[in-house]
Amino acid sequence: MPVFALVDCNNFYASCERLFQPQLNNKAVIVLSNNDGCVVARSQEAKQLDIPMGVPYFKVKALCDRHHVAVFSSNYQLYGDLSQRVMATLRQFTPDLEVYSIDEAFLSLDGFSQLDLTAYAQEIRAKVKQWTGIPVSIGIGPSKTLAKVANHVAKRRTQTGVFDLCDPTLQSDILATLPVREIWGIGRQWAKKLPEFGIETALQLRQADPALIRSHFTVVGERLVRELNGVSCLALEGMAAKQTIMSSKSFGAVQTEFQPIAEALSCYAARACEKLRKQGSKAQGIYVMLRTSKFRHDSPQYSNGMNYGFPIPTGDTRTIVKAAKHCLKQIYRPGYAYQKTGVMLTDLVSETVRQQDLFLRGDDSRSEQLMQVMDQVNGRMGRNTLYLAAQGMNRSWRMRCDRRSPRYTTQWDELASVS
Repeated sequence: MPVFALVDCNNFYASCERLFQPQLNNKAVIVLSNNDGCVVARSQEAKQLDIPMGVPYFKVKALCDRHHVAVFSSNYQLYGDLSQRVMATLRQFTPDLEVYSIDEAFLSLDGFSQLDLTAYAQEIRAKVKQWTGIPVSIGIGPSKTLAKVANHVAKRRTQTGVFDLCDPTLQSDILATLPVREIWGIGRQWAKKLPEFGIETALQLRQADPALIRSHFTVVGERLVRELNGVSCLALEGMAAKQTIMSSKSFGAVQTEFQPIAEALSCYAARACEKLRKQGSKAQGIYVMLRTSKFRHDSPQYSNGMNYGFPIPTGDTRTIVKAAKHCLKQIYRPGYAYQKTGVMLTDLVSETVRQQDLFLRGDDSRSEQLMQVMDQVNGRMGRNTLYLAAQGMNRSWRMRCDRRSPRYTTQWDELASVS
């Protein structure tokens, strides 16, 4: 029988902030979205203050001030690096792992039947904490869905942070108390519709007729029923190459002039190109968008986008930035206060594709070698060690991150120091 473990980092962003500031332990911590707009992460103490997820910060600022809540801007370089360290640690315990999100991973424990799985999970949990400083919870089950349920129990009902849900009788007891809306894969619409069939708990969904569920909720619903019954229908998935790559951010302050917007777009395009080459792909097209803020009702509104196709698939930052700026020139209109721009690379193909054009020269080896050198230098010396002049130097449009903590693990000049 297959056995899965779901490892989930506890309050991940808040835990990352606490790692280098232990004085924050047992204190309320929240992390804000880009431009310090909304609450995107909360410690358990912040949740107990009833600070909602996704609420604009200005609405809870008084509450945060009153309770001395530690407030941070998003520090994605720190979070991403610590996530990679957690995943690298988990790979020491099993050869089969699926990175599900920045703070979650499914592990296959097939072939570990000779072990006490709860004790093994405790060992994993302790090692992750020792090597990375990040606390995790682990749920174990015969399917990915039940492992997800087990993780839910491990976080909320145990002191150990580990829960094994492989026993069928225990499954029934736990699922009987779990609202159906909290099951992994149940969206808002399904959560509204399922009670019409008398299904309000996970156990009731488990006991439902798979054929009936399939007729009303497609094969995905049937698969979910079987997963709740301990039948593994969802195997571990590898890191599939993305079919599109998007890079966009809101400006730190509204922009009216073309030049700073073009610089921001060039930076976003360059970042998208790094991701493109990292997954071994080239782009056959690009989409550029530009818009004002829909929340500024006192200003005129404008939103537009443009597609552009490359004659030959490319991963060259210079080519893609040039095309992005060409599109921006077509859609930019003076007289508006712009809030966001972005680029999407589309129609991605493998970098091994060597499509030629009768009248155009394709990407030659020198172009690919130059991009490889740029990636190597930036990977070793830090992002933007080498960059295009089109990306600008002052970058007044940069998003606000006034409360960002130091990037302790990725920036030499921000390393923790001892005095």
